Amino acid sequence: MPPSSHGEGGGARLVAWGKELRAVHGRLREALALTRAQVGEGVAPASATRDLLLFCHGFCAALNGHHEGEDHTLFPALAAAHPQLRPTLDRLEQDHSMIGYLLTALAEAVGKAAPPAELDRHLEGIEAIMESHFRYEVRTLLSVLDDLSLQADPVEVLGPLW
Repeated sequence: MPPSSHGEGGGARLVAWGKELRAVHGRLREALALTRAQVGEGVAPASATRDLLLFCHGFCAALNGHHEGEDHTLFPALAAAHPQLRPTLDRLEQDHSMIGYLLTALAEAVGKAAPPAELDRHLEGIEAIMESHFRYEVRTLLSVLDDLSLQADPVEVLGPLW
């Protein structure tokens, strides 16, 4: 359970946004690794498609949910508190759009029962952009996240894997 304190009005407030962001990134990495492992299993095509649909749907929904929370809640709060971060936040939002495009392409490939090698190429591309994005996000935002006074539901801010 993340650290919290009670602010005025008795509502719980997450204190360590930076710590929680890193934890969510770790869970998203794990979800991607499980999805890639499922592709590498080499099970029968019908079974692989069903399993991949489950893994892909879960991973894609989690990553999209994380980015939507950042775009709609976290980044506006950061921009209000630190206007100098607007160019950084714009770049991160562009990354979110690119990752969304890659996730859509993966879902289409899974839907058409693409061969495992093709699916793995999609996942490899997502992983490369995701890792670069996560490292940049942590490097550029970590110093301000733990001081951010944002009273919001962590799931709304960081997505379903919080």
